[in-house]
Amino acid sequence: MKTSFNLTQMGCDILQDPNPASKAIKTLQYSDQFRIGCSFGSGNRPLRPSRPERPCLVPPNQVPQRKGKAGIPQLHALAHIELNALDMSWHTLLMGIEFGMPNSFFDDWIVVAEQEAQHFLGLNQRLLRHHSHYGAYSAHDGLWEATMVTNDCMLARLVIVPLVLEARGLDVTPTIMAKLRKFGDTASLAHLQIIYHEEVGHVGYGVKWYRYLCNQKGLKPEKTFLDIIQNRFTGRLKLPFNHEARAKAGLPQHFYDQPALLSS
Repeated sequence: MKTSFNLTQMGCDILQDPNPASKAIKTLQYSDQFRIGCSFGSGNRPLRPSRPERPCLVPPNQVPQRKGKAGIPQLHALAHIELNALDMSWHTLLMGIEFGMPNSFFDDWIVVAEQEAQHFLGLNQRLLRHHSHYGAYSAHDGLWEATMVTNDCMLARLVIVPLVLEARGLDVTPTIMAKLRKFGDTASLAHLQIIYHEEVGHVGYGVKWYRYLCNQKGLKPEKTFLDIIQNRFTGRLKLPFNHEARAKAGLPQHFYDQPALLSS
């Protein structure tokens, strides 16, 4: 692997690599290189990440229900989410270059990319331990489609990805952990506990930089949050909310727990 990439070249290399494990391993290598020192570079962002032939991507309503088999379909769905999160983190880093974000933004978001890579590799290892693998079940492309509606606006990207999509992960993960505990899969449970803890940090980074941009632009954070979701997000926010985890991340309840944003 080339070791003199700038950050733009790193991000493009990750996004254009169709091999999920390779994406994750390169991310861990590139994060080390970034900390040693590299330039940002410049260039066009890929609009979509390369993907393997499997899993087959289908509309969300055609994804089979995740039942039985000791939680393996659920682990596969989580691995797919983490792979998308890995690509989204690199895409956001490239957006940060384009939109002139401060240096400390990149310090934060390289941590996000690194941890998403570790999350995917750990979940894939759990699938292999269960005699399965990533790609064994169909999946949907909804996460990336949600990302693309923010391709032109860093403020919207921070709202839709960490403050909506990743915050939703904080809502549902405790239930998934309870199911794994029921199945007796303590190893997968331990890995998910790490993911849960680190995702609080990812939402926290989102809150930090969202507030920074609102301050820079003279915008009211609560109103802007509402406007972005109503104009950019397909659908409504889903109950129940994990208020405790969201509060740890610094996401105020009055931002998201509004009748205008909630599904009926």
